Amino acid sequence: MHRFKILFLLLIIQVSAYASELAASDIAVVVRPDVPVNNLSFADLRRLALGDRQFWSSNLKVTLVIRAPLARERDVVLKDILQMTEAQFRQYWIGKVFRAESVVGPKTVYSNEMAAALITNLPGSIAFMDAATVPKDLKRLRIDGLLPGDKGYPLR
Repeated sequence: MHRFKILFLLLIIQVSAYASELAASDIAVVVRPDVPVNNLSFADLRRLALGDRQFWSSNLKVTLVIRAPLARERDVVLKDILQMTEAQFRQYWIGKVFRAESVVGPKTVYSNEMAAALITNLPGSIAFMDAATVPKDLKRLRIDGLLPGDKGYPLR
């Protein structure tokens, strides 16, 4: 019985450590390698997420790809970049499309794999993904000169 309790406690410690590691994972800002940007200021990132910056270059349109509600990546974008609630975010984009300030709102995906597939196939798209899941064929953008994992990286 004593041996079972020790094994159970060790399992709980390992699961807790794994959960803490997952919770601390940075959120990467990801684009195709042909997007002509390597670094964004935090202010530029916010303009992209708000749909206020709609082109990377004169002929490459930005398409915002964002995870569905309840995903950690979406929570980080709403809380840390936009400082909005889910309801405010939805209302913001409804208004933006209604006023014809944008043709469409962000594209919603249900997994990081779906985000990666959409980015790969849609020129100019930008997504927010768990840094540990970014495929090697996609480009991680620096935010104020920092990559995920760097001290001071703003998207955690």
